[in-house]
Amino acid sequence: MINQKLPKIWYGGDYNPEQWDREIWKEDERMFKLAGIDVATVNVFSWALTQPDEDTFDFSVLDETMDRLYKEGVYICLATSTGAHPAWMARKYPDVLRVDVQGRKRKFGGRHNSCPNSPSYRKFSVQIAAKLAERYKDHPGLLIWHVSNEYGGYCYCENCAAGFRTWLRERYGTLDALNKAWNTRFWGHTFYDWDEIVVPNELSEEWGGNRTNFQGISLDYRRFMSYSLLECYKLEQAELKKHTPDIPVTTNLMGFYPELDYFEWAKHMDIVSWDNYPSLNTPVSFTAMTHDLMRGLKSGDPFMLMEQTPSQQNWQPYNSLKRPGVMRLWSYQAVARGADTVMFFQLRRSIGACEKYHGAVIEHVGHEHTRVFRECAELGQELQSLGDKLLDARTQARVAIVYDWENRWALELSSGPTVALNYVNEVHKFYDALFKMNVEADMVSVEEDFSKYDIVIAPVLYMVKPGFANRAEQFVSSGGIFVTTFFSGIVNENDLVTTGGYPGELRSLLGIWSEEIDALFPDQNNEIVMKQDWNGLSGSYECGVLCDLIHSEGAEVLAEYGQDFYQGMPVLTRNRFGSGKAYYVASSPDEAFMESFLANLCEEKGIKGLLPDRAPEGVETARRVKDGKEYLFLLNHNAEAAEVNIGNNPRQDLLAHSSVSGLVTVPGRGVVILES
Repeated sequence: MINQKLPKIWYGGDYNPEQWDREIWKEDERMFKLAGIDVATVNVFSWALTQPDEDTFDFSVLDETMDRLYKEGVYICLATSTGAHPAWMARKYPDVLRVDVQGRKRKFGGRHNSCPNSPSYRKFSVQIAAKLAERYKDHPGLLIWHVSNEYGGYCYCENCAAGFRTWLRERYGTLDALNKAWNTRFWGHTFYDWDEIVVPNELSEEWGGNRTNFQGISLDYRRFMSYSLLECYKLEQAELKKHTPDIPVTTNLMGFYPELDYFEWAKHMDIVSWDNYPSLNTPVSFTAMTHDLMRGLKSGDPFMLMEQTPSQQNWQPYNSLKRPGVMRLWSYQAVARGADTVMFFQLRRSIGACEKYHGAVIEHVGHEHTRVFRECAELGQELQSLGDKLLDARTQARVAIVYDWENRWALELSSGPTVALNYVNEVHKFYDALFKMNVEADMVSVEEDFSKYDIVIAPVLYMVKPGFANRAEQFVSSGGIFVTTFFSGIVNENDLVTTGGYPGELRSLLGIWSEEIDALFPDQNNEIVMKQDWNGLSGSYECGVLCDLIHSEGAEVLAEYGQDFYQGMPVLTRNRFGSGKAYYVASSPDEAFMESFLANLCEEKGIKGLLPDRAPEGVETARRVKDGKEYLFLLNHNAEAAEVNIGNNPRQDLLAHSSVSGLVTVPGRGVVILES
């Protein structure tokens, strides 16, 4: 449980009363009660209000807000407000301003505009966190601390350059070790003094986003920036914990956001929280996978849905309305996959600046007679009725999919073999196939304990970190099934190629070696031709993106390429290793192959879907388990009703308060939660 003061699924969101006159506040209170709001996130961007100059602090508005909300039955998620520094700070202490990738010094403006290695920013951010903690440490309404907001963005200033050199000294120890790790004899880049190292931006090594001349330098700068921003979080966290050791601390993450290594960040968060903003056309399984990744950041612990919109967003190219029922449906999707909160941005819609068209529980019309408010109020009542039944419930997946931010950085920085290779998309192909089979999967880091799983899938594991190959071998040797794909086992943690033949350290486990890698154009495909029928996996399937030209070194060849000069070479292999098996998929296959392939692996391990039969298309299933009870979620993403076979054992429908079995009708865009 996040905080025992509120033993239910928290319901609320970002609230900015400082943007409104006091006469509006009473109306907010009335409407919060109608909607069932019991948590408000406040002070997210109020630094300039509470600290109007270097020596003055004014907490009067925040005091009034905290007391007023608690009196009205609303608890507080209290932010430290450090996501945007005040204008006076930028003018008086210009070191807080970032330098962009093109080497330009920023002016005051926007948000996420502070240099993470600025001594001034660190001093003032820690100071305001300490002031808040001292002031509100005993406030009865305080539930959780919210540090800054949506950390992100890199800086390339002189403070960052100096910090980078210090970080490199600690990482490598000597220039000889650094030169070796970066392969600096290429293009005459050997460094003889630490001060010769400059940041890799468009004035030096990088251009056009993720294009770089030296992958090692650019990879390390991404590590350093993730570390630097995390250090800012940890400095504030330490101040908060000093005064409120029992109050949890979090910051809101952003799913598959590319710039920060969230697995590393999660080690320093009491609970993971994140902001969910799918588009109307985002695949349902992709949103599910992102929730599962957030759950996986702390090895299956529940997380917070910190933000979602009640209706529409303001920053996407096409800001569609959430159709009737979709807000409720997507809220329960988060709960089904591990969320113990349902929270919005925002509670009342702003009237000015760039977020005035971002949806809110209370719209510009200002009253409760709107579709959005009615839906929010109905959901608030349902969450109240569920009480603490689902709090702290876990999943029990037997399949794990490995995801690694550093591997993603290395892939995106790679100068070849194709611009079409998208790491997240390749991971999603595996997840989507399991999703359609109603098979649970955990998204895990390369450091996760694999022994609790039967199948571990590591798509496009280009970078093999120290110890991973040995752990994978132990897992397979003990009876597990390991799956990896094309363009895996190529480099080490420094992006240096492991010589002796791809897939490098995974070669013994997989029983193959790869000679060449063919990059196919978008309009090109090859074929996966099965050598024999394997439980329905037979005939031929399309594949593309990359094709590894591999040779067996003891692995059984299950399928071969059907076209081009490498026709007849292996494309799918299985290697028996100890008591288990390791599979290599040498190209990116179509959906039909992926589903049949994974179905066979699940059958071999006795892993079944959550239903007796596959759910109708568009119906999502998920399960949480607590105190010996199972909670099965049926989420119908179709506009029309669907019938789902749940089997003959009676279950309790928690929302309809009835006992059901056999065929259950799930309304269009509806939700059923079954307890057994």
